[in-house]
Amino acid sequence: MLKKNRYGEIMRSSLKLGLTSFGGPVAHLAYFKAEYIDRRKWLNEKLYADIIALCQFLPGPASSQVGIAIGMMRGGLLGGIISWLGFTLPSVVILVLFAMFYQNFQLGDMTWIASLKVVAVAVVAHAVIGLGKKLAPDRPRIAIALGASLIMLLFPSAWVQIGIILAAAFIGYVWFRKGQESSLSTFSISITKRQGILSLGLLSFLLVSLPILAQTVSNTYIQIADTFFRVGSLVFGGGHVVLPLLEQEIVPPGFLSSSEFLAGYGMAQAVPGPLFTFSSYIGAMMEGVLGATIATVAIFLPSFLLIIGALPFLSELRGRKAFQGILVGVNASVVGILLAALYDPVFTSAILSGNHFALAIILFSMLHFWKVPAWAIVLIGVLGGELLLGIL
Repeated sequence: MLKKNRYGEIMRSSLKLGLTSFGGPVAHLAYFKAEYIDRRKWLNEKLYADIIALCQFLPGPASSQVGIAIGMMRGGLLGGIISWLGFTLPSVVILVLFAMFYQNFQLGDMTWIASLKVVAVAVVAHAVIGLGKKLAPDRPRIAIALGASLIMLLFPSAWVQIGIILAAAFIGYVWFRKGQESSLSTFSISITKRQGILSLGLLSFLLVSLPILAQTVSNTYIQIADTFFRVGSLVFGGGHVVLPLLEQEIVPPGFLSSSEFLAGYGMAQAVPGPLFTFSSYIGAMMEGVLGATIATVAIFLPSFLLIIGALPFLSELRGRKAFQGILVGVNASVVGILLAALYDPVFTSAILSGNHFALAIILFSMLHFWKVPAWAIVLIGVLGGELLLGIL
């Protein structure tokens, strides 16, 4: 009975967060603190900071991983699943309904769809600046970011992006490992190293076997699982960075047009919860509700496997300067990859006239200088688009 009450408590709190947590990963972490630390007192601030540090070291959606980790600490593996469901389900439902609405009512030429694509320009530009300040604050890291951006612009592909991340990891190991902190706080967790190794082994097995299976079996659902699992395993830097990887996997092969892709990305800014639920929209556009379910589970599954695999080894890894250096290099490359994505596909597909650019400037200024929340930017963008794009 106690466990059932605990699971119910996890679902209620995470669902509340899933319905109200607008504003992206940083804002999500603030909502988590208010709910899990200040209100429910499930953990203290020190332990919460350690969990955030862990998730920043891993690929995938940091805020979702923090929620999963807290759920696991509160109610084991099932608690982590319940926590993820509550936080993720509201935005999944909204984006799947939007995909169906888009397809059934042929929304591609409507003004508000064009407005959503302009919203994406403002949001991604703001994200590039914010990430740049945090992840590339000095000349060596700016050089890594610029190099990554130039390579992506000249040779755009998902495999080139993976190569950039690996190269940045090596550069970070060589350049930055000596300058990192030598001692960091530690914490204990009720997951054994054996369970962690098994989880990482399953992650590695799926990363190798799913592409082989997708190549040998002509099945759209397997292709969806392969694509989104691979993206969820390799994206460093949080939600916005999923854009270029997914764009390379989805648009050039013709699964979605660039307009359809960016319309969904713009709509994803308007909903609460994790930006990775953008995958639900893409899956629904490709293969309906089943496609959305497979895409959503596949892109978040690596987060579960990585959290289970990393928690038992966190204390040791965080104390090693070499590991810290690797992450410094990878994070700097993320800024460059996102900068390249700001131009193509975001800017090239959304800015078609001076009116489009004017709207983008207004939205960016409100977001960056006046600190208007992202969900409000979406509403203002749609209303402003009716005036600037539909009337003028």
